Amino acid sequence: MKIGIDLDGVVIDSETTFRTYEEIFDTDTLKSNNLVNREEPKFQARYNWTEEQQKEFIDKYFLTISKESNLMSGFLRVYKLLKEQGHEFIVITARGGFVKEMKDDAIRLLNENNIQFDKYYWHIDNKLEVCQKEKVDIMIDDDWKIVKKLSDNNIKTLYFRDTNLVKLEESQYIKEVNNWGDIYRFIKKQ
Repeated sequence: MKIGIDLDGVVIDSETTFRTYEEIFDTDTLKSNNLVNREEPKFQARYNWTEEQQKEFIDKYFLTISKESNLMSGFLRVYKLLKEQGHEFIVITARGGFVKEMKDDAIRLLNENNIQFDKYYWHIDNKLEVCQKEKVDIMIDDDWKIVKKLSDNNIKTLYFRDTNLVKLEESQYIKEVNNWGDIYRFIKKQ
């Protein structure tokens, strides 16, 4: 099976770290409460920050967040099992777009854990295009907007949903998962 895989919030626990630093920035730096929608996966939609404030957050915290993030619990074991079973993994990520060094930091983390994916697509805005080009059998992502777009275009998607994020109705193209055990069970049944 050809598996497309996002990094942040799926392989790397950066999304939890992002939300922690977003709250610190909003509370301590901006001395405000600009949270407008907890269910949004990206800070640009979660907070009512100006473009200047968003840039300040990116400059101040993005690389720190990347360096403090680790692999998602259970990922390494399930990844190794699935690789042994012959599955192919293609990274399709936006990482490296806002702060180019975040790509290097992800590579560092993957290398430290002896993880070598079959193919990499960095700084991707249109994951649908890559999924179609690569003919992935399934994509794993944590952004509900991306999951919706993929499923609307008949790409099977595992929605790695964090507790606060938007709940999507499951269908033949969307299955919600919350950990790597869920992912393993789903792929084994295919």
